[in-house]
Amino acid sequence: MPFSFRFSQLRDFSLCHWTKNVDYAVEVVSRFCPHLRSLTLSYCIGLTVRAFHCLGLHSRSLQSINLQYSEFQVDGLLEYLENHGSQIKQIWFTHGLKNDRLLTAITRGYCPDLELLEVNTRLDSKDCELSVCIQALQMACPKLKTFRMLNVRPLHKTMRNGAESTSGFPLLEELCIATTSYSYMTDKDLLDILFGSTKLRVLDLRGCSRITPSGLATLPCLELECLFWGQYFSSHIGLSSPKKGLHMVTQKWSHTLQQLDIANQLFTEEDLEIAMSYLAQASEADTLRSLNLSGTRITPPALRSVIGQMTALNYLNLSSCRYLPRGVKRIYRGQEDIRQLLDKLE
Repeated sequence: MPFSFRFSQLRDFSLCHWTKNVDYAVEVVSRFCPHLRSLTLSYCIGLTVRAFHCLGLHSRSLQSINLQYSEFQVDGLLEYLENHGSQIKQIWFTHGLKNDRLLTAITRGYCPDLELLEVNTRLDSKDCELSVCIQALQMACPKLKTFRMLNVRPLHKTMRNGAESTSGFPLLEELCIATTSYSYMTDKDLLDILFGSTKLRVLDLRGCSRITPSGLATLPCLELECLFWGQYFSSHIGLSSPKKGLHMVTQKWSHTLQQLDIANQLFTEEDLEIAMSYLAQASEADTLRSLNLSGTRITPPALRSVIGQMTALNYLNLSSCRYLPRGVKRIYRGQEDIRQLLDKLE
């Protein structure tokens, strides 16, 4: 049976760890799979201008391109995006000196209908800084719903002509700027990204040690469901001064938060108790499902107030919580496991 018949309805195509014949494979798929929507190449080598040209000629339904951790001719992809970027809605790539030209092209308006943009880097990479003009990106990609910069430190640039986006990212639902190294992200930087994002549901700020509770409280999103704010990789964990104001965060989103991660955040015992009380007072007791308090100064009274009320809680991380008694500093999974913990705390 010929290839063209067997795979004529193929919509999603992936290659992993190919170091030879990548060009040929992509060319064949683009020629004989007219309904191709998604192309993923992971840890592949050898994608050239020729393959991108073939995609442009034949893959008119292509909407998603994932080239993370792969080596390819950047000029080929740039030419493809310049001519066919209007059909692309999702793009993933890995940060690098050559690859960063892709972000520049996107901010110039090559992909006006882009809904997902993810830039990552290798965990062992020493060069994690990425210059990005947020205002230009907001103007170029007004339909963006998911924006992820994983282990990348964004360095904010301003537009030369002084123009500013008036609407920001109005459709944005997820922002991830998690990092394994030092973060320069400030409250102002975060607000510059999210000032128009009223529909935000997921906010991942792991490693962003400069963000404050007051900065989070000023964000326009009122129905945040997932906040990941743990400090996992900072060499300064345990050395910083105690923080205050967490209650501003839990008060703002107590009715909508489903997942909350504040691992290793150095809030005081009193502040944690107030913050947990706001979660416990939420009108919907079945909202919060995951709570990570690892490495915090949470106390038994503060813990009782929240787990006694949150009936849907099925993940609770209490590892390395030095203000809790021995025997309870661990991860709890399932409502029954958590109910047994409540009995131990009473």
